[in-house]
Amino acid sequence: MTEWLPIDDQCAIDLDEVEVRFSRSSGPGGQHANKTSTRVELRFDIAGSPSLDEAQRNRLLDRVGPELRVVADDERSQVRNRAIAIERLRTRLAAGLRVERRRRATRPTRGSQLRRLEGKRRTGDTKRQRRKPDVSD
Repeated sequence: MTEWLPIDDQCAIDLDEVEVRFSRSSGPGGQHANKTSTRVELRFDIAGSPSLDEAQRNRLLDRVGPELRVVADDERSQVRNRAIAIERLRTRLAAGLRVERRRRATRPTRGSQLRRLEGKRRTGDTKRQRRKPDVSD
């Protein structure tokens, strides 16, 4: 039985493709952290993932690179750090897959033009007031 991690509406990855490594953490926990492996590192091979279609793979390769590595050592618990790392992985993949909407050029409104010109006038007045007085008798 494979477990799937939903990334967005069109994409989910098989968690069997994610390499999980545990190591000793330098985070909170005192002696507990020195003796237990609570730090979690996840590696996801974007270039070789069968869960991604070609368009998704190309987008992620351009934005993230061939491999995504996520580390979590925030908590004392290995289980909580694993959950944090999986959520970070999901967030980074979702951000890499997000398609930005194209900006449609619009004309400046009359109000925005007036505000711009008023700001320029105020800046000019301020600079004029900083000048030394003209003493031409």
